[in-house]
Amino acid sequence: MSKVLRQFLFLGIGLLWAARVGFADVYTIDPAHSSVNFGIAHMMISEVQGTLTDVAGTVELDKENLADTKIDVTIQAKSINTHVEARDNHLRSADFLDVEQFPTITFKSTMVKEQDGGWVVVGDLTLHGITKRTSFPIKISGPITHPMDGTMVIGLSGNLTIDRQEFGVTWNKQMDNGGWVVGSEVKISFHAEAKKS
Repeated sequence: MSKVLRQFLFLGIGLLWAARVGFADVYTIDPAHSSVNFGIAHMMISEVQGTLTDVAGTVELDKENLADTKIDVTIQAKSINTHVEARDNHLRSADFLDVEQFPTITFKSTMVKEQDGGWVVVGDLTLHGITKRTSFPIKISGPITHPMDGTMVIGLSGNLTIDRQEFGVTWNKQMDNGGWVVGSEVKISFHAEAKKS
C-alpha cells in the first residue's frame, strides 16, 4: 500500500470517527426539575420516604444509538430531606451518610444496553466513600423543544434498590421484639430533566 493511499485511509477513518462522535448531544441536568426519591423500612411496620434535591450532572445522548449514552450524576448528600429536621440531621451525621466526610453521592455509567424491550444502564455508584457496580432499567424520553426558551430537553427516570450496609451505612438499633428500627434495603426512584448544552 502506497504512502498516499495509507494517508487517505487514515484521513477517511478520522473523519468518520469525528462525524460519529458528533452525533452525541450533551444535556445538562436541570436541578429545578430533578430529584432522587427513596424509601426505607421503619420499625418493620412502615416506610419513611424522602428525597435528595441537589442533583447535577450531564447526559451524552445519541438518540440514533442509545447504547453510546453516557450519564454522570453528582448529588449533594446534605440535601437529604424527609421533612423532619431532627431525623434529617441524624441522616447527615456519621451514623448514616456522614456528609462532612462524604459530601457527594455519584453515579457514572459504563454502559447502556438494550434488555427485554427497554434499556438498562450499568455504572459505578459511589455512596459513603464506597463504590459498587450497579445496574437498573432507565427510560429516556424526548428530546422535545422547551416551550419557554426553545432549548431541547430530555427526561430520564428509573428505579433501583440498594443495600445500604454494602456501602458501609450500618447504623441500627434492635427492638424489643427482635426486629430492627431501620431496614437495610433502600428503594430509590429518580426523575430528571436535562437541557441541551
